[in-house]
Amino acid sequence: MTTVPSGSSADPWPIRPLLAGLVDDASLVQPRLTAPSIDAVVARYLSARDGGYGGMIGHLVCPVSRLPQLVTELARSAPARPVELALVVDTGLGAVPKALSTVFSRSSLLTPRTVETAAPPDVDAVWLERVSEFVPDDVTAVVEPRRPHDGTDVEAWLEAVQKVAEHGCTPKLRAGGQRASDVPTVDEVERFLEVTVGAGRGFTAIGLREAVRPAPETAGDRGRHGVLNLLLAVARMLGTGGEGTVAEALHETDPRKLAADAEALSDRTVDEVRGRFSCCGLDPDPMSVSEFARLGLL
Repeated sequence: MTTVPSGSSADPWPIRPLLAGLVDDASLVQPRLTAPSIDAVVARYLSARDGGYGGMIGHLVCPVSRLPQLVTELARSAPARPVELALVVDTGLGAVPKALSTVFSRSSLLTPRTVETAAPPDVDAVWLERVSEFVPDDVTAVVEPRRPHDGTDVEAWLEAVQKVAEHGCTPKLRAGGQRASDVPTVDEVERFLEVTVGAGRGFTAIGLREAVRPAPETAGDRGRHGVLNLLLAVARMLGTGGEGTVAEALHETDPRKLAADAEALSDRTVDEVRGRFSCCGLDPDPMSVSEFARLGLL
């Protein structure tokens, strides 16, 4: 695979296109009791973005309710260039115009890239059109249909994902979280990919904490999904990811095998994969980008 510059003047290392801009810092959407402070998140994000592997760092994810604090901290920190922002709606869609106005008025600090919101259980075209009206054309609307935690109504969840994709919004997959039930099964992830790839739409993910799945899925433990597993699963869903099935890519726990499979992807396949799987939100503390370096992928 070829490499491209990371885009940071302080970063001498190139980042492979498969991983470029992939990792969003979603620390601020953790529960407030466990989330790190704004100043700690900003310092860590800017250090990572402007550091050795900065080309892998994507958006800083921030809830609307914490935007004023973020603006204040960024003004104090004086970043070398604007922070690419993923704005998460946590106070209702009605708060989006004011939040975006704040962001656009601070163009030296922030550049809005996505507006992300959870979908109601009865998501329909009327609600999706309302979301689209609030989001400017040059900002991506990301919608998360909530997956049932008890394994029931999976078909209804997938139908909601289909509606989101067909409307032109970007579906979000919650791949992990505070509860064990936040982790979807391998079958559920595969079916999500079938819907989004089949619709010709991209998707984002949140809750990924590992570069590679650390342990197999069992009847009593869904384990944790890996970023590299998901990238290769998308490649196989597209039919250009080498030998093996989508499920096998999602189940794989051998880091070296996954790294070798990633190395074997053609440039065209990499472009197609990242066109579908644009970014994943995670807290960088549990999973450092250095994991990818140890696998020889950076």
